[in-house]
Amino acid sequence: MTQLQWDHTIHYVNDLSKAIRSFEGNGLRAFNGGSHKQWGTYNALSYFDLTYIEFLGIEDRELAIKAEPTNLVVKDSLTNLPDHETLSRVAIRTDDIDQTLDSLKLHGLELSPIIDGRRLNAQGQWIEWRMLTIGGDFQGLVYPFIIQWKGTDSERLSNLIKTGVIESHPVGLVNIESAVFTVSDPSAAAAHWSKLFGLTTIESGAHVVTLGIGDKTFVFKQGSAEQLTQLVFSTESPDLKGKTIHIGEGEYIFL
Repeated sequence: MTQLQWDHTIHYVNDLSKAIRSFEGNGLRAFNGGSHKQWGTYNALSYFDLTYIEFLGIEDRELAIKAEPTNLVVKDSLTNLPDHETLSRVAIRTDDIDQTLDSLKLHGLELSPIIDGRRLNAQGQWIEWRMLTIGGDFQGLVYPFIIQWKGTDSERLSNLIKTGVIESHPVGLVNIESAVFTVSDPSAAAAHWSKLFGLTTIESGAHVVTLGIGDKTFVFKQGSAEQLTQLVFSTESPDLKGKTIHIGEGEYIFL
């Protein structure tokens, strides 16, 4: 059976350096990731163990326009930017993307073929992965996309630490805990995602439903946004605890 984990979260921004400064000014490490040369986008990253934030911007709009239509991560950048610097899709990591694709086909979804992705990192090295996207939405909420990296999670974590991609944050220990999706019908949205991805319900109330994914959670709370609106972190840092960092329309909440 495939193992699914929350891999990362897309946040569309117009200015990568501004997003980096917002994190660095609060004791959080963020850095330029690199360019997706075939897609016209580029990114900055901030890691919390293997789960990370990807600030994604448009480097070459003409290339982004020409990118394959099924690459919704790129196409969404054109839809959102420059007007909406918003949190968008979460990426779910699988250890067998072919099996995950077969499983999702059973639900009648609008699935892309598996896409080979790569980008140049800041050191000029190619980072490669496989991914698939899910078109459409459920009651206005866009779907996650699926990603598989080379090697096991432990191998990848060891390599990212060894190469300095993952380092401690200056402020100290910070863990990403939850993605919060503000939707009109939390029960229906959570039940749908639970069915698609095999996620377990941890808490269920009239206005909030929480699903577990690995050691983290997806929280569906009632509201009208129909999108991911907040990321929630735990920290012991007195400088960070109780803070909310706003970047564009996205909120980063530290408890």
